[in-house]
Amino acid sequence: MRIIAGQFRGLSLAGVGKGDIGAHLRPTSDRVRESLFNVLNGHGVLSEAHVLDLFAGTGAMGLEALSRGATDATFVDSGGKAAQLIRQNIALTRTKTQTRLIRSDVRKLPANTGPVCDVVFLDPPYGKGLGQIALNVAQEQGWIASQALIVWEESTPQIAPEGLTVLDKRRYGDTHVTIMQGNGPVLA
Repeated sequence: MRIIAGQFRGLSLAGVGKGDIGAHLRPTSDRVRESLFNVLNGHGVLSEAHVLDLFAGTGAMGLEALSRGATDATFVDSGGKAAQLIRQNIALTRTKTQTRLIRSDVRKLPANTGPVCDVVFLDPPYGKGLGQIALNVAQEQGWIASQALIVWEESTPQIAPEGLTVLDKRRYGDTHVTIMQGNGPVLA
């Protein structure tokens, strides 16, 4: 697993090999990340973005966003193995001042005390209905900007919840990526 492009291009990240089933880690492949970030670059959302990476796993999505110009990234994951990998990858990229790790179940996400996030990566365990719960909690706790871009990875295509519009849907093997955007007013 590596950073695909930007400031940290080619940097190998601490990985979990083929995955850590016991820790429920299923890293997004380099190929899928590269394709996704090409789509995101087309939307012009990464420059100076505040990123929220829910079910962060290794942190590769948020770190890729930082490599491509995001201002900061907050990683949320409840797993001990995930937290260890995220810390290692933050150290490898030397982004400690631009990152925050919250080791928490997304259902207990604390209130946001920083800037709202423009880009949200959402990669819940497949088929458990946690994606919608995570979005609801993150919105209630003030994490998500009203017109944020949401990148949701799941085993099936997702339907946009109220207040979001689907912009794009992609399939990569057994991974479906649905890109959505909030319909809310632009907040100054």
